[in-house]
Amino acid sequence: MDSEVRRDVVRGGPGILAERGLLMILPKVRDSRFITLRRGGSLTDSNHHLLALWAAICAEHVLDLFETVRPGDPRPRQAIEHARAWTRGEVTMMQARAAGGHAMGAARDLRGAARHAAYAAGQAGVVAHVAAHELGAAAYAIKAVRAAAPQGEHDAAGRRECRWQRDRLPEPIRELVLDDQRLRNDICWSVFDC
Repeated sequence: MDSEVRRDVVRGGPGILAERGLLMILPKVRDSRFITLRRGGSLTDSNHHLLALWAAICAEHVLDLFETVRPGDPRPRQAIEHARAWTRGEVTMMQARAAGGHAMGAARDLRGAARHAAYAAGQAGVVAHVAAHELGAAAYAIKAVRAAAPQGEHDAAGRRECRWQRDRLPEPIRELVLDDQRLRNDICWSVFDC
């Protein structure tokens, strides 16, 4: 991330990055369903963990699109591993969040499917910090699949990936995520039209 963008993130938060097309857009007003009980929302720890695990599944499904381009760069895989380790209490939220940031750093000089796959892993890693990043992992994974698909098959490939992801949603968070997809589809590149 260049220093100008870094300053904007500190001043304006992730919305600034989204305006520049660099990251998934979070809603301007946080949805209390994605804020933990201890912070005044309604999200239980168990459902927060399920969101992180589902995000990790989505990101891992496209990880090879990054690893074939950068086989020696472990950062996206480490972010996914940290997301899972966080749910087991093996790493702190800060460690998972940092691993997610490093994975997004791996995307910096890439384009296309590999870049989106690294961002998917990064978003999965930061779900421990902000649960609403669960859609970032899913959306970037869909974007990765679309970018990797042959000419003329991008949309169909994206719809298949979206359905694949939905088939893996744990029942306790299924309706929450499907509603979140409906509400944020427009700011997530409309990838959830499946």
